[in-house]
Amino acid sequence: MKFEESGLNGKVIEFSLLEHVMDSHGMIRAGQWDYDRITYDYKFEDMTNGDVYYFRFPCHVIEAETETPHAKVELGTPYLGKHYYPHGVEYDEEFPKHVVKQCNKLIEALHSELHV
Repeated sequence: MKFEESGLNGKVIEFSLLEHVMDSHGMIRAGQWDYDRITYDYKFEDMTNGDVYYFRFPCHVIEAETETPHAKVELGTPYLGKHYYPHGVEYDEEFPKHVVKQCNKLIEALHSELHV
């Protein structure tokens, strides 16, 4: 599921600010980056049935290199997927309303804190 109406797609942010804001909201970059691509993940675990969802936020470095504090990073369209062990993540699913609502709250928080 893509969040096309997030209002964040195409916005350019300095890497150090992006990293700080994403980290403060529990969005993890971990090893999901290379020289010009970054993906931040937020993991949802439904303890009632064991379902696992990932809210993903792709980014693209347009100036300098990843992990350079003043690098310019273009934000992509956030999307949501459901994890199926051992096959991976599927994005074309019907998602629980409470998970989608939480994703929208994260988008709102990121929008206000990134000042875009």
